[in-house]
Amino acid sequence: MRYAYPARIEQHPGTVLVYFPDFPEAVTEGADRAAALLEAVDCLDAAILFRLKERVLLPEPSRGGRGLVLVPASPAVAAKAAFIRAFDDSGMTRVALGEKLGLAENEIRRMLDPGHGTKIDRLGDAMVALGRRFVLADEAA
Repeated sequence: MRYAYPARIEQHPGTVLVYFPDFPEAVTEGADRAAALLEAVDCLDAAILFRLKERVLLPEPSRGGRGLVLVPASPAVAAKAAFIRAFDDSGMTRVALGEKLGLAENEIRRMLDPGHGTKIDRLGDAMVALGRRFVLADEAA
């Protein structure tokens, strides 16, 4: 899954608002378009992490459309979300994953905690143990 979601940008007097159709709770603003888009990444990250913490399924990104721009989650949040999703889909226990990685169950628990910062390399190793992998791409902004 690609963790990039469409957003609607609206110019208002003195501010630019950003809304995410897939995350109605995610609304942010900036002084201009560039600032609003920077804030949009933080806003999207917060919405994704909140839903992960509450164990609410993340929506598949809806199709973009006229007047919408695609906003990617930060790499750290996208990696954490992908790992949690892969773990949930695997049916594997934390203990079993820990054994595959040579880690204690409590370390796996921390890796699955949306609020715990986990290095991307460690998440990448865990993805491989789950039969998955990260694919990194770059594109023009």
